[in-house]
Amino acid sequence: MSVSPLIWGITIVAILALLAFDYFFHIRKAHVPTLKEASIWSSVYVGIAILFGILVLVFGGTTMGSEYFAGYITEKALSVDNLFVFLIIIASFRVPREDQQKVLLFGIVFSLIARTGFIFLGAALINSFAWVFYLFGLILLLTAGNLLKPGDHATDQSDNFIMRLAKRFLHTTDHFDGDKLFTMHHGKRALTPMLLVMVSIGGTDILFALDSIPAIFGLTQNVYIVFTATAFSLMGLRQLYFLLDGLLDRLIYLSYGLAAILAFIGIKLVLHALHENNLPFVNDGEPVPVIEITTGLSLGFIIGVLLVTVVASLLSKAGKAQTAINSARRHAVEFMDLGYTADPAERERVYRLLTQEEAQIHAMDLKYRNKAKDVDKIRALVAEAHRQHDEYLQQ
Repeated sequence: MSVSPLIWGITIVAILALLAFDYFFHIRKAHVPTLKEASIWSSVYVGIAILFGILVLVFGGTTMGSEYFAGYITEKALSVDNLFVFLIIIASFRVPREDQQKVLLFGIVFSLIARTGFIFLGAALINSFAWVFYLFGLILLLTAGNLLKPGDHATDQSDNFIMRLAKRFLHTTDHFDGDKLFTMHHGKRALTPMLLVMVSIGGTDILFALDSIPAIFGLTQNVYIVFTATAFSLMGLRQLYFLLDGLLDRLIYLSYGLAAILAFIGIKLVLHALHENNLPFVNDGEPVPVIEITTGLSLGFIIGVLLVTVVASLLSKAGKAQTAINSARRHAVEFMDLGYTADPAERERVYRLLTQEEAQIHAMDLKYRNKAKDVDKIRALVAEAHRQHDEYLQQ
């Protein structure tokens, strides 16, 4: 089903309006969103995405609606996985808690722009060259293999090649000046870490697009569905970041689930490429009679894998232990870092979380507790956080 320019225009204006609303009503004034605020607005954006999908089902038909929901769920799952990397980038740059929202919104806007470009490029390639399906399928299969490797989310992004170049050739400062991108340093105009972290997240978003766009083209070649499913999957990602917070570490099997989904879509793309084959060295340039995977089967597989992945992660004792230990280390560092936040209430919130996580660690089996890396270092960090808190109370 083709989509009229009027519908395209209304959709783009609505998405831009949502982004503008997010900035002017939530981001413009730096603050730490409460759990209630993050929960409400995360639910609102998911609700908008579901409502849009229902409209697609009603006016576009079952096939188009199923393709949208399959694409939206896949892109949303990949976006949650991307939050791991955002968390590492933000932590490595030591972005103050109050200013993290602006960084995340920039990442979402940049990601939407980059992915829109990739979407139209991918559509043009698909319309011109059927062999592109082979390439997309191979990309997804390789990505699935990489997700199975340990340590995908452990890379420090604050010292990558772009950052080293910026610090070497541009005048930069190591200190934040609120949410400003530039500040005066030693009498000269300098780049703040806020601009550098945005550049880092923007570069990372481009790499994410190289994985996510082939994935959704494996589910539908309708450019309108690809665009809207991608856009709505990014909406509410900022709120989801604060809602999940330390629970991101809990999803220890998410990478395995995403690997299975991307491999499945990669196989689907290769089968489709064989069905549309025109490469002279494959079956003499003739289409290969193969089974094609339906959209309904794809949607069922994606939902099933994600349900199993999330439930298994939440029920895993190892996952609970890893979450408590990683969160305790992070909250101990945040509490002692005066640059993390200027809000005393936020520091007390972090300290309360630290004590709760410490109690969970003491209650867990030794076999899970001792599996953590740098156990002695974590204990020292927690002890120092307690000492500083006691000193603060005595003032």
